[in-house]
Amino acid sequence: MTQPVMLGGRPMMPPPGAPAEELIVARFRGHARRLFWSALVLIAVFGATAYLYGNLPSPYENWMLLAAAGLLVLLLVVAPYLRWLSRTYTITTRRVIVRDGLGARSRQELSHTRGYSIAVRRGLLQRLWGAGTVVLSNGVDAPLRLVNVPSVNLVHEALADQVEVNQILAHRDAEPGTF
Repeated sequence: MTQPVMLGGRPMMPPPGAPAEELIVARFRGHARRLFWSALVLIAVFGATAYLYGNLPSPYENWMLLAAAGLLVLLLVVAPYLRWLSRTYTITTRRVIVRDGLGARSRQELSHTRGYSIAVRRGLLQRLWGAGTVVLSNGVDAPLRLVNVPSVNLVHEALADQVEVNQILAHRDAEPGTF
């Protein structure tokens, strides 16, 4: 646990007027179930390459088999894995951050103090795996989508708690002389 907790499981609040330290609540990637087909292709390509190596008909050579196998692995295994690896979601005590991209990175942020609505969408397969898509909308900016989030109910609760705590802190700090 990253910070002390009071009764009820809520984090302790800093004294009025004191800056709150930004702590990481959760950092995760999308659910890895999308890599199932990549893993299946990898097994099939290695099995077929091992079986056909040295047993090819006369116009084909072993280097052609290895080149084709390498190309298949690159396109159907490595590329989806890098795509999955390139997107991260971070929930801190102040904001939600979505980072995407390997070379050219893009970053989207949404502050908890502004408040936002939290919508969870779950398809049939997502329900089976406990995943879902979380859509955060503050009514002003474009909605922030957290796609294929694992343990979506836990993430939903964490986001709702962070919005509530930040709204309380912002309201408390906006009123002078009250503690």
